[in-house]
Amino acid sequence: MAIIDLRSDTVTRPTRAMREAMLDAPVGDDVYGEDPTVNALQERLAADLGFQAGLFVPSGTQSNLLGLMAHCERGDEYLVGADAHTYKFEGGGAAVLGSIQPQPIAHQPDGSLAITDLEAAVKPVDPHFARTRLLALENTWHGRALPRPYVREAQDFARRHGLGVHLDGARLFNAATAYGVTAREVADGFDSVSVCFSKGLGAPVGSVLLGSTAFIDRARRWRKVAGGGWRQAGMLAAACLHALDHHVARLADDHARAARLAEGLRGLEGMTVDAQHTNMVFVRVPVERLQALDAHLRAAEVRVSIGYLPTVRLVTHLDIDDDSVERSIAAFAGFFGRN
Repeated sequence: MAIIDLRSDTVTRPTRAMREAMLDAPVGDDVYGEDPTVNALQERLAADLGFQAGLFVPSGTQSNLLGLMAHCERGDEYLVGADAHTYKFEGGGAAVLGSIQPQPIAHQPDGSLAITDLEAAVKPVDPHFARTRLLALENTWHGRALPRPYVREAQDFARRHGLGVHLDGARLFNAATAYGVTAREVADGFDSVSVCFSKGLGAPVGSVLLGSTAFIDRARRWRKVAGGGWRQAGMLAAACLHALDHHVARLADDHARAARLAEGLRGLEGMTVDAQHTNMVFVRVPVERLQALDAHLRAAEVRVSIGYLPTVRLVTHLDIDDDSVERSIAAFAGFFGRN
């Protein structure tokens, strides 16, 4: 029986068709700018999302880091959500490697950062303070697609203060699917955007950073400094191009399966379904039962992320089909029972 892995959408495996596209990809040396498949990916995504240029990098963490370093200098500051990936889950790279100070802002329940909080966080021009230079947003955030009117309001705030605006769009295509708009519309108004291909889009590795030509030139230099220059990367870029052609529209299936999973788990005795957004379901389990639940699910060939918090995130993706959802519901029901 196949293992059902709900830990993250990063666990997806390349499809056979994707592997064939990788095998057939023409390649060159990307550090010299000579890999035709990498160039095609960068140019296509930039054109699709409305930017001048793109830069293919190994990971979303590096893509965000290069974006922050291309926007900011030593002693600068960026405004960011206190539970945002760039602040909380990327090793403190902006501070450690970029000497860029993060100014964390509390999230509202919908993932937004209150404009009043952002206004209060902008530093005066004074040598006592770091220089506020950038606003970083994340969409989706814990599966939530940010309210579209809010995004425009936040961009307007940044313009008033002369700040750049960066989007961690690791799951940008999930946000577009939730809104029912194009990815270009989601990216509109941002100075830079990071898009990940190794999550819902199902590629084995890779992200693309987008921005102006001058911005990407700066990011390319920092990529080399950070050890991210790679050579015949076209085989990996081919997987991303395949994902753009074949795996974007099907994200709606992931969202529907997450909704079905949430529906099936509601009413189980001893746990609570807190929320379902896009391809993520959040459930609460008593802390003292977490390890027993993990052991029970593993015996049923279901994998979830069990930590020290009572909230458990379940993520649907390319490798989760309808049967996987029903098996997962049955596995949880076997542990908790029904009211």
